[in-house]
Amino acid sequence: MSHTQSGYIRAGGARLEFTWTGPGPDSAPTLVFLHEGLGCVSTWRDFPERVASRTGFGALVYSRQGYGKSDPVTLPRATDFMNYEACTVLPELLREAGVRRYVLVGHSDGASIALIFAAAGVPAIEGLQGLCLEAPHAFVEDVTVQSIAAIGDAFRNGGLRKRLRRHHGSNVDGAFLGWNQVWLDPLFRDWNIVDLLKDITVPIHIVQGRDDEYGTLAQVAAIKRGVAGPCDSTVLDGCGHSPHRDQAETVLEVIAHFVETYSDGLVGESL
Repeated sequence: MSHTQSGYIRAGGARLEFTWTGPGPDSAPTLVFLHEGLGCVSTWRDFPERVASRTGFGALVYSRQGYGKSDPVTLPRATDFMNYEACTVLPELLREAGVRRYVLVGHSDGASIALIFAAAGVPAIEGLQGLCLEAPHAFVEDVTVQSIAAIGDAFRNGGLRKRLRRHHGSNVDGAFLGWNQVWLDPLFRDWNIVDLLKDITVPIHIVQGRDDEYGTLAQVAAIKRGVAGPCDSTVLDGCGHSPHRDQAETVLEVIAHFVETYSDGLVGESL
């Protein structure tokens, strides 16, 4: 894979859009960005490129099926969709992309997928160096369900659909409804990955906004209690559910410090 490109890669039986910025996997470790429930490649904006430039790592960003320019997804999503993404799609994508040493940078649903992946011990995990997580979910909170229900009104009656269409194009309805409906499914209220956390030994850093409308500090506490490896956190005042947009410079430095601490001096070395 070349040092800078965009295109499509097949994983999980679907064609997924991706962008790659910075050095390839033979030259440096890779930051793999996992987007939120309404995100995709373009919603990260220039943040991955900035982190790649700051750290010397490559940055692989992709849109899950049903998002951005990736293949559409059949609805409704199964309530175990995050397990499927973590245990089937992500390992295939890493292999197809040639990723060898890497840090997962996950946001919201993407952060939960990263946790499940790290706990599952799938073959691709051998190169995993750590997790940088923004606003992760380890269980379902009332505030999450209430906020997701409320945003449904903004999608149906406000301007949210138009704004999301700029990122998801013809996938816009599938992207929103696939996320909104599964989180509001009564069967999903019992979703909980706390018992899996004990199997995670890689280092973790969590960034959580104190004003996050989709989750509370209880998520951070549960993860820090549950994992077997080192886990630190940064709680940001005046910050909502998207720290890399609300306080980009701070989050960039948090990630840079994390990878510099745990990268084992691999930047710039032949892997």
